[in-house]
Amino acid sequence: MLDTNSRPLEAFLDKWFVRLLIPAIIINASGLFIHIIEPDGALYATISRTMAETGDFIRLRVEGKDWLDKPHFPFWMAALSMRVFGINSFAYKLPALLFWAAGGWYVYRLGMELYGRSAARLSVLVYVSAAHLVISNNDVRAEPYLTGLVIGAVYHFYRSSREGVNWHLVAGSLLAACAMMTKGPFVLVTVGGGFLLDWVVGKEWEQFRIRGERAGMVRWLIALLLIGIFIIPEIYCLYVQFDLHPEKKIFGRTGVSGIRWFFWDSQFGRFFNSGPIKGSGDPFFYFHTLLWAFLPWSLLLYGAVFRKIRGLGRRTIPGDQICLGAAVLSFAMFSLSRFQLPYYLNILFPFFSILTAVYLLDIRRGVTIRVVAIVQGVISVLLPVLVLLLCWLFHFPGWIYWAGGVLILSILSFYFFRGSTVQAAVGRSCWAALIVYLFVNCSLYPSMLRYQAGMEAAEYIRQEMGPAGARGPRPAVVYLPAEGPVSYSLEFYAPCSVQRIERDSLAAVLRTGPALVFVSSRDTVLRKLYQVQTVGSFQNFHVSQLTGEFVNYRTREQSLEWFELVWARF
Repeated sequence: MLDTNSRPLEAFLDKWFVRLLIPAIIINASGLFIHIIEPDGALYATISRTMAETGDFIRLRVEGKDWLDKPHFPFWMAALSMRVFGINSFAYKLPALLFWAAGGWYVYRLGMELYGRSAARLSVLVYVSAAHLVISNNDVRAEPYLTGLVIGAVYHFYRSSREGVNWHLVAGSLLAACAMMTKGPFVLVTVGGGFLLDWVVGKEWEQFRIRGERAGMVRWLIALLLIGIFIIPEIYCLYVQFDLHPEKKIFGRTGVSGIRWFFWDSQFGRFFNSGPIKGSGDPFFYFHTLLWAFLPWSLLLYGAVFRKIRGLGRRTIPGDQICLGAAVLSFAMFSLSRFQLPYYLNILFPFFSILTAVYLLDIRRGVTIRVVAIVQGVISVLLPVLVLLLCWLFHFPGWIYWAGGVLILSILSFYFFRGSTVQAAVGRSCWAALIVYLFVNCSLYPSMLRYQAGMEAAEYIRQEMGPAGARGPRPAVVYLPAEGPVSYSLEFYAPCSVQRIERDSLAAVLRTGPALVFVSSRDTVLRKLYQVQTVGSFQNFHVSQLTGEFVNYRTREQSLEWFELVWARF
């Protein structure tokens, strides 16, 4: 084990680690009480709700149709949580937060095993304050699950590689299998890539031997066998839903194999752009994505990776290259892929966190320390300035109080963390990041989510329609015209069934009596065909894709769409 800590930074961690960690955990957890963001988060929540309510944990369905785009594991977790806590945002987000927290624990354990206690604690501070991990704990998809599962698998496999075939091998295989059932087989590149680089650099050729006294390959073949056994539930579900029914039309064609999709099309098909879902990639996309996604540590990360690659031929301890290999090999794979999204990087953040922490602990030269202090000082000023700008631009209720609070907290950071030292830079960076995330989770997101029309319509139905409602009886079904708006937040939050329906089928429904329909205010066809009475109007904007026009309160009205709940009848 290598402990690279310096005494001033160790003293800083003794004093501030818990004081910064607890607020960071609370701020991340505050996303549990914020509504789910459209479109993907609400879509996944709707699938989980259907699973929880029907008890069908085999088939993934959207709007009553078979859905083949993601494996089952995150939906199983969310549905089980909903069985316990009910159909709500908290139940959907809680399992993801727990897996993120497990990721933080494994960051600590792996950092401790490789580099010592100071590196472990500093790695955790970087992890809990990385921008896109905080965002993903609010806009929950599959990434928080993957973040915890992948770093957990690497930790247990590392322990097994040092200790032999033991329970760590089983635990690592189980977590790797769950990661596969979350995102597909590509996760094994991240899990295994770091070990391959470390073995090559350390000349541990026995890890590649199948025979002999020190043959290590047997251990990894056992791991692959265990992974194959643990993913049987996913294979079974795909087989039952798709392979047993080649007549089903998926991706516009019949004869689609769910098992082939899982092992090839879902990941490698996207990489080679040969699968049913295609994209157009930019090899530098993730280089500039990291600039904001890993704030406030992104520039330090670039320095850490460059320094690690420059010293690639040297390995001071067994396992020293695991984090670099896991991060860089996967980063290269993502960059070469033709299908790219920012949150794909999240599974690498645990390794980025350890690399960044070790880099900070290894800084010895006075010039480098001053540069780090200046760079992080600038970032620590710019982040609160961004919040102040957003307060003024967005103009939400009480924005002036938030602006004053942010300003006071920012000034305090320079009081608590004074000087041009690494520890002061770390403290100011964490503090500034937590100020931003507190503002985002407790003010910005709740204000923006008022512009999710489907969610607002669902709340309107719950509050205004029913036994004590002022707007008439609550309907059993809310209808969405097939060519009308897609609103998964309405489907998830509505206290009644939501059904997408073709125009002809809607006409048949209306012949039996009036129906509640959710439509765009620009839908003139419905008004021409039927008598329409508007009961509620709602502003809408895709808040997961912010624009300057929307953020600016002076121009916001121009960026909004209007949707309506209407009673339609002949």
